[in-house]
Amino acid sequence: MLSLIVFLFVLGLLVIVHESGHFMAAKKVGIKVEKFSLGFGPAIISKKKGDTEYSLCAVLLGGYVKLAGDNPEEYKGTKDEYLSKTPWQRAQVVFCGPLLNFILGFLLFWLIFFTGYPALTARVGSLIDGFGAKEAGIKAQDNIIAVGGKRIVLWEELQEEIQGKKQGDTLDFLISRDGKELKVKVKIKEKEFTDILGQKRSVGLAGIAPSDEFIRIRHGFLESFSLGLTKTYDLTVITYRALWRIVTGKLSMRESVSGPLGIFYVTSKVAALGVTAVLHLMAALSISLAIFNLLPLPVLDGGHLFLLAIEKIRRKRLSLRTERLITQAGMALILSLAVLATYNDIMRIFGDKLLKWFR
Repeated sequence: MLSLIVFLFVLGLLVIVHESGHFMAAKKVGIKVEKFSLGFGPAIISKKKGDTEYSLCAVLLGGYVKLAGDNPEEYKGTKDEYLSKTPWQRAQVVFCGPLLNFILGFLLFWLIFFTGYPALTARVGSLIDGFGAKEAGIKAQDNIIAVGGKRIVLWEELQEEIQGKKQGDTLDFLISRDGKELKVKVKIKEKEFTDILGQKRSVGLAGIAPSDEFIRIRHGFLESFSLGLTKTYDLTVITYRALWRIVTGKLSMRESVSGPLGIFYVTSKVAALGVTAVLHLMAALSISLAIFNLLPLPVLDGGHLFLLAIEKIRRKRLSLRTERLITQAGMALILSLAVLATYNDIMRIFGDKLLKWFR
């Protein structure tokens, strides 16, 4: 039950923020907003305030803002309608939805860095046979306090010092054991693995696994702001790189694309880890939602922006028939992606059980 509540809260907040971007931009350029809905289907709660009807609907998997005159068949030509505005004004309305999701992701990362987050320490949990750390005499529960003359505290810092090394390189380790400091030389081995983008990489390894010891890390207000921007930028870049590799066939869509079922499964796992983990997931999902919506596909915000760019260049709108065909094609594509994502989620989560059941 807790997992479902967290899932609905996360999804609801992301949708509200996204649609609020469209809502505020529409109001700013003078477009009448007829409806602001969280969810689809029959309305559970509905209240009208001013020109806008606010609704909470039965199917809480999305939401929408209904703008006056956004449908050519309903367009009357009044100045407060969507289609009465210039392409630039309409583009502002379309773009502000994803923009607010980017901003929310950044703000959440900023909050996480400022309030603190758990991080693994550099204490040794276990050692792997055949690697340099065990051969050098390092033992479980040793605390690594320096590598190559550089003081470290976190497991992430240890990884950074080791993974850039080559096969046969030697690193000086300073460890703490039973209140005493010991110096040992650790020989590095290289191992190839596949990263999250499906690319083969070779990294240096010492053969050490972390313990379950965590400490809470906090940063200053301005440093957290900078780290939040960096995290948002890095996540955006890696997501676009992943999308490009999927399009070019270099990365499996089955392993990389998730739908609502997959998001619910991840949320249920993250919810057990605490508030910070939920905030981190929410930040990542908010940025992912912004990126997905900006893809130049019909029906999505990016598709609308693409059509507005064409209209600006042509100095006139596409014909109603052409727009209908594009919308239908876009809807078919989005539904196909949704079905594929749901299938991927089912196979990823329940695949082994299904195989056993059918045998």
